[in-house]
Amino acid sequence: MCRTTGSSKRPSRSTVLKMSANISSSHNSEHLTHPAYRADIDGLRAIAVLSVVGFHAFPNWIKGGFIGVDIFFVISGFLISTIIFGSLARNSFSFVEFYGRRIKRIFPALLLVLVACFVFGWFVLLPVEFKQLGKHIAGGAGFVSNILFWNESGYFDNAAETKPLLHLWSLGVEEQFYIVWPLLLWLAWETRFSLLAITIVVAAISFALNIGSIRSDAVTAFYSPQTRFWELMAGSVLANMALNRQNIFTKLRKKLATWLNRTAYAQTTEVNGNILCDAQSILGAALIAIGVFVITNERSFPGWWALLPTLGAVLIISAGAHAWLNRAVLSSRVLVWVGLISYPLYLWHWPLLSFARIMEMGAPSLEIRIAAVIISIALAWLTYRLIEKPVRFGKRSVDMVIVLFSLMVAVGYAGYNSYQRDGLGFRFPRIVQEIIAFEYDYSKGWREGSCFLRPEQGYSDFNSCESQSDEYKKPSILLWGDSFSAHLYPGYKTSFGVSFNIIQRTASGCPPILNLEIEDRPHCKEINDHILELIKHEKPSKIVLAAEWPRYDWTKIAGTIAQLRKIGITDIDLIGPVPLWIDGLPKQLYLKYMSDKFHRVPERMEFGLNPDFFEFEVLLADFSSQLQVNYISPKKILCNEYGCLTRLGETGDTLTASDYGHLTEVGSRFLVSKFQKTNPTPP
Repeated sequence: MCRTTGSSKRPSRSTVLKMSANISSSHNSEHLTHPAYRADIDGLRAIAVLSVVGFHAFPNWIKGGFIGVDIFFVISGFLISTIIFGSLARNSFSFVEFYGRRIKRIFPALLLVLVACFVFGWFVLLPVEFKQLGKHIAGGAGFVSNILFWNESGYFDNAAETKPLLHLWSLGVEEQFYIVWPLLLWLAWETRFSLLAITIVVAAISFALNIGSIRSDAVTAFYSPQTRFWELMAGSVLANMALNRQNIFTKLRKKLATWLNRTAYAQTTEVNGNILCDAQSILGAALIAIGVFVITNERSFPGWWALLPTLGAVLIISAGAHAWLNRAVLSSRVLVWVGLISYPLYLWHWPLLSFARIMEMGAPSLEIRIAAVIISIALAWLTYRLIEKPVRFGKRSVDMVIVLFSLMVAVGYAGYNSYQRDGLGFRFPRIVQEIIAFEYDYSKGWREGSCFLRPEQGYSDFNSCESQSDEYKKPSILLWGDSFSAHLYPGYKTSFGVSFNIIQRTASGCPPILNLEIEDRPHCKEINDHILELIKHEKPSKIVLAAEWPRYDWTKIAGTIAQLRKIGITDIDLIGPVPLWIDGLPKQLYLKYMSDKFHRVPERMEFGLNPDFFEFEVLLADFSSQLQVNYISPKKILCNEYGCLTRLGETGDTLTASDYGHLTEVGSRFLVSKFQKTNPTPP
């Protein structure tokens, strides 16, 4: 701690016992000791939680705010180790009382948030999402969230943003520390092993694992307790020094203090260390500030970068409550108030932001994010006043611990049961359940691998594509394009297969644009050249050109049409865009209408339609008119003033689209059946 004098010699066991009484004079020898309250530590908690909340709500502004968790680790290591060291020194350490206190401190607010997430998820989450939430609730109740997320995805992955309990990973690390560390220290104390030595050894091993893992497996380095314990150990080292009234840097600190005094006050001869403490806390704050603005999710974190917030927190805490920054800034009423509600604020803010993202199906607006932060602060204050304080400081402590533990087991089981039962799909009407369960296998309908080529396939694989028998010399319709052409094949086969020979030549990501080079579709140019040669040989009655046009430089289709006319093909259909949705269709159907009419799935919907769809429809229609080709508008068939068709019946297998735009077989047949008026009658 911040002192300029002191002995570097380790005190005797009896001396330690005497000194430990200073930690908390209000506790007798029969109970755990408790560190004296420091308002500046609550202020430091406020900085930590505001950094995390700022990063989650406004990631473009506070890019490194996630380092607030590292500050929390140091604070927790310092306070918990102070309790353990002091209690061991007074021969009053009790595992039962220690874990009872932890339960009363951590369980109340956590239980409230877990239950709230379960209830809200019950009404708004699809089974697959609710199943995942159930697993995370069970993990949060069992304090193994970091292990679960370690095996799922990285903290900064897009998928992580729709996990309402992602932030509980840090609570998992802390609880695992609370389980392992007291036992290790108790064993060391009983065997008279140096507590400071074992703290430093554990910290060194953990830090080495952190540096070693960050290069080979960044996700492991982020979530693993082994690679995170060193940050809590940094606080433990401080606790040990404070208890023993010793400082291994005493001589260095005294020289620094003397130099600073002479520099600041030329006439001052007495060295009291105040200036050094002030400089120490300011330096710590500077390290944290640098971390917030310099560290981003693109850095290899934690790794070496985690030293910035960790050392910053160590310097601030060790500067003492009387350092200027700690006294004037961190001990201010506003920061202390935020620090007091920091734990429930941390618990509440991320579920609100995550559920907002789920409901909005993307990043929520600035107004929604600001509202989520304000609501989380209000909920945190209410949780602190109405739940945390009464439970933590109320009477009948043993009974309360038993009740809290039992409730946590029950909540954990409820989450696990939801996971085991696949998200409790019975919450939904039959049609919603069928829509959610519906999986469209396009491969057979599109004839993947032969008539619809995968990206790695070349045109020679078309040799296995079977066309209909031409024994009656039927005229041909050739379907040419990418997957948005392939999904029309079931419809053409049904509506025109009797009178026409349907020739399908489609390839993934390859539009019917001649001489087009696409980097991730290396065979596209050769495929289109081959199809053009086939057309010269077969002379089909009609060519149908279809693709996901907005993905490409669609104006170049003019070159393809010119080549077709040059070889004598005049009957050309250009198929416009089908409705394009921002996200998976069944999810949109439910999330949009569940708040208006309970679990109702509409037949038509305009919410969620890609706004570019309507604009592009007009552009392509005008362009087709200039080219004098027959333009077919799926929009006019599938959409009206009430929106675009989403289903054609009362069962899940009547959905018109399987994803953001590709038609199901049902949708394809319905759409192409409306093409009859625009196609020729065979001779």
